[in-house]
Amino acid sequence: MSLGALIGTILGILLVVGAAVTSIENPFIFVHIPSLAIVLGGTIASAFMSYQARYVKTSFKAIWWMLKKPKSSREGLNEEIGRIIKWAYLVQQKGLPALENEIKSVKSNDPVIRYCMECIAGGHKAEDLRPMMEQAIEAEYERATVPVTILKNMGGTAPAFGMIGTLIGLVGVLQSMGAGGDMAKTIGVGMAIALITTLYGVILARLLFLPAASTLQQKEEIELFRNTMVIEGLIMLAEKKSPRYMQDRLNSFLDPSIHFDIDRQIRG
Repeated sequence: MSLGALIGTILGILLVVGAAVTSIENPFIFVHIPSLAIVLGGTIASAFMSYQARYVKTSFKAIWWMLKKPKSSREGLNEEIGRIIKWAYLVQQKGLPALENEIKSVKSNDPVIRYCMECIAGGHKAEDLRPMMEQAIEAEYERATVPVTILKNMGGTAPAFGMIGTLIGLVGVLQSMGAGGDMAKTIGVGMAIALITTLYGVILARLLFLPAASTLQQKEEIELFRNTMVIEGLIMLAEKKSPRYMQDRLNSFLDPSIHFDIDRQIRG
């Protein structure tokens, strides 16, 4: 669980609910199911009309992923270098075919790196590996960030449907005014309900869809950076560079405070 995302989500909800509770005598006026149905239902319908269903479903899952830790972390990058260095020593001793057993150690949720290792074990030339690997990680990034576009679209659509709900409410107010009765009460109650849809649209956009899109974008950019670093190491592995050269080259990707140190690992 991502502590920062969780705290931000709880704080945002508490601020909105607290403002509603303390601002008026009857906070339950903010609960209006038809208004929520217009905004949420319209936004979801628009998403399914605009994009493939499987990507829309993935986008809803991404809202939950907002609270999860990213697959790659700052410290994890150092561990990735250590794993590649271990493979380098293995290749020095037993050759590239020895990587076939190491492929099994790659997690199932890391298919791109598994594919790149299979390419190396298959005996492809180092100069041919780079375009293949770069294409693989770019394609993975493009697939993973499709939900970002959908969530941003939903973040723009939700306030629009909120405005549609407000217009529907205003039509109802004007119709009630024409029927006579207590004019002030009719306008007051009708306008309050009409404006709730706009409120729902803004809240859903700013506290749900857009934060989820930004979080997913950031996580996938971190993953792209990690994959770029790893395939650089795998290419050097295919070129049979020395472990110390690989260490120095891969450390250039990292903050100096978390550089990998072969000597320290050996002493440890």
